[in-house]
Amino acid sequence: MVNSAEVVEKNDSLKEGKGKRLWKKVKYQLVEYHSLPGYLRDNEYIIGHYRSEWPLKQIFLSIFSIHNETLNVWTHLIGFVLFLSLTIYTAKKVPQIVDIPSLHHMADVLKRVDLHKMPSELMTCLSSVSNLPDLHRLRDELKASLPSMDLLPSLPSWHTLELLTNCLPERFSHGNQTDLCVLKNVKEDLLNIIAPLVLRPITRWPFFAFLGGAMFCLLASSTCHLLSCHSERLSYIMLRLDYAGIAALISTSFYPPVYYSFMCDPFFCNLYLGFITILGIATILVSLLPVFQTPEFRSVRASLFFGMGLSGAVPILHKLILFRHQPEALHTTGYEILMGLWYGLGALVYATRIPERWKPGKFDIAGHSHQLFHVLVVAGAYTHYRAGLIYLKWRDQQGCYQ
Repeated sequence: MVNSAEVVEKNDSLKEGKGKRLWKKVKYQLVEYHSLPGYLRDNEYIIGHYRSEWPLKQIFLSIFSIHNETLNVWTHLIGFVLFLSLTIYTAKKVPQIVDIPSLHHMADVLKRVDLHKMPSELMTCLSSVSNLPDLHRLRDELKASLPSMDLLPSLPSWHTLELLTNCLPERFSHGNQTDLCVLKNVKEDLLNIIAPLVLRPITRWPFFAFLGGAMFCLLASSTCHLLSCHSERLSYIMLRLDYAGIAALISTSFYPPVYYSFMCDPFFCNLYLGFITILGIATILVSLLPVFQTPEFRSVRASLFFGMGLSGAVPILHKLILFRHQPEALHTTGYEILMGLWYGLGALVYATRIPERWKPGKFDIAGHSHQLFHVLVVAGAYTHYRAGLIYLKWRDQQGCYQ
C-alpha cells in the first residue's frame, strides 16, 4: 500500500519541477521597454521584443530566434563574412594579371627593370616558333605594345624582342598563327609572362589594415548586440568594444588613400597617418567614459564619429590638387565621396532614430534605425574596398612617377 506521505512528496516534486519549467519559460520570454533595467534602455521608440538579463547559453541560442536584436546581429555578422572573403580573395588574386599596355609611364617603369632576375625559362625558347610564317607581324604587334623596349640599357632591343617572341606558350607552337585573334592572345600571354619582371607590387599593409579594421568593427558590433543583454558588466564591456570597432574602421579607412596618395612624400604620408591614428585612439579613450553610453549622448557619439570621418577630407583634397590630371585620383575620390555619403547617412539615421520615432513599436523587429545604420556601414566599407583596388593597381603600375 502506498504511503500517503510519499504521494504528497511526489506531488510536491512534480509541482516543483513544473514550476521551474514554467519559470524558465516566463524568464526567457521577451519583455517590453518599461520592464528593462536602466542599462538596457537606449531607444524608447522600440517598445517590445527585448531580451533582458538572460544566461549566456540562452543568449547564444537566441541568435537563431526572433527579437529586436536579431537583424542587428546578422547584418554585421554577414558583413564580417563578406570582408573575410574579400580579404582572402585580395591576398590570393590581386593583382592576378597586370595590364602592361595600359601603363601611362611605361618608359619610366622599364628603366627600373632588373633583367638579371629574368627566369631561366624565358631564356629557353620554343624552337618551333621560328617556323611561324608571319613572325615579323607578331614582332610588330609586340613593338606596338611595348614601344619603350628600346630604352632598356641592359639588352639590345632586338634581342629583347627576339627573346619575347620566341618564348611563347606551347599551345601556340602549331596551327594557324597568323590570325589576328591568335596574335592578340599570344601578345597577352607574353605580357602576362613578363609582367612580374617589369612590375614590383607596392606594399599591401595599408589595404589589409583597412580590411582588418572593417572585420574587427563588424564582428565587434555583432558580438555586442548579441551579448549585451546578459548583465550590466558585460554590456559595459561590449559597448566599449563596439565603439573601439567603429573608431578602428574609420581610422583604417584612411590608411589606403593616404598611404598610396603620398607614398612618394613621406612627410605628408606620416603626418596624415599619424593624425588619423591619434584621433582614433583619442576617440576610443573618450568612449571609455561611463557617461558616453547614455542615451543623452547619442548625438555626441554620432557627431564624434562623423567628425573623425570628416577629418579625412583634408588628405583627399590634397590628393586631388597633386594628381588632378590622373584619372585614378578622380575615380578613387568618387568612391570616397560615396563612402562618406553612406557613413554620413548612417550616422544621421542612428542619431535621429528614424523611422521608429515616427511610429513607435512598428519597427521593433525589422526596419529600425540601428539596422539601417548597419547596412549603410557595410555599403560604405565595400565602396571603400573598391576604391582600394584602384589605388593598388595605380601604384603597382606607376610607382612614384607622376
